[in-house]
Amino acid sequence: MSFDANTMKSLEVLINRDQLDPDKWIAFPDYGFRQYFLWKNEETGASIALLEYEKGGRIPVKHTHASNQFMYCLEGDYEYTDVGLRLRPGSFYMNPKGNAHGPTIAHERSVLIEIYDGPHYAEKPVFHTDETIGGFLQKK
Repeated sequence: MSFDANTMKSLEVLINRDQLDPDKWIAFPDYGFRQYFLWKNEETGASIALLEYEKGGRIPVKHTHASNQFMYCLEGDYEYTDVGLRLRPGSFYMNPKGNAHGPTIAHERSVLIEIYDGPHYAEKPVFHTDETIGGFLQKK
């Protein structure tokens, strides 16, 4: 049996950080951060994204998610100010579905990987617009 490398297809995904498409970043200029989706499941709302916060970038309010949220800090110092949890390089954070958390602040430029195992929100939070929320509201 022979294989033709030109016709073989893979379900695997490989994205290199230095080859990210600059047009695919979603900017939140009022809050000092941007988001880049590495993977999305349009059926379930699950996703994996990069978050980049400038120093002083923030999520301004306490909010909840419609699924479990996971974050891994690649660089920086990012704090959940209501409870004093600080993510620094190598820190893993898990926030269970429905648990109110935030606000947050980046004490320095911070880069995080954020994972949701389902839709992000039941209702659109104040820091999102109709454009930035995309398809990540829980389907009713």
